[in-house]
Amino acid sequence: MTDGTAGTAGTGTGTVAGLLLAAGGGRRLGGRPKALLPFRGRPLIDHGIRVLRDGGCATVTAVLGAAADEVRAATPPGAARIAVNPDWAGGMGSSLRVGLAALPDDASAAVVMLVDMPGVTAAAVARLIAAYRTGGSELVAAAYDGRRGHPVLFAARWWPDIAASARGDAGARAFLAAHRDALRLVECGDVADGRDIDTPDDLPRLGGPEKAG
Repeated sequence: MTDGTAGTAGTGTGTVAGLLLAAGGGRRLGGRPKALLPFRGRPLIDHGIRVLRDGGCATVTAVLGAAADEVRAATPPGAARIAVNPDWAGGMGSSLRVGLAALPDDASAAVVMLVDMPGVTAAAVARLIAAYRTGGSELVAAAYDGRRGHPVLFAARWWPDIAASARGDAGARAFLAAHRDALRLVECGDVADGRDIDTPDDLPRLGGPEKAG
């Protein structure tokens, strides 16, 4: 239910961590790692970290894989904790497991974001965190015209279940499907663009205008 009240009653406390999944090799882009694609004068890895930070995440952990050394070099020093997934070619599920295991011990929730979504804004991240803080929702996803998208916030108590179900390229899809009744959707279509960069036809969006917020 969009902007519904599903979730645990009360206010979400503790720090919220950001988790940026940036390990993919860009197979459908001819092997160009998406984390290194330029966007507004900086690589997507840098942009994604800034969005999570500016949206209210206390820390950001970035999961690298393809061209990890090159991506690490493109990441501003000290901007994010780095975790490397040696099995990145196996799909997003393995990167999600690596990332969840690398999050700070004091984090009570995490906003999981994909590096290939340049249209996601800090305002969208802030809306998810607000739903967690003030609405007590433990599972929150951005929605675009009412349809679930990214990023997604998971309270820490769900991380083991998410890691156990993350397989292949599906990431947390199976977990979210199994917990759809507890998932709160927060509309973000007015402040963000939920489309990803997947094929060469999508590349022109890297030069498009940013939504307000």
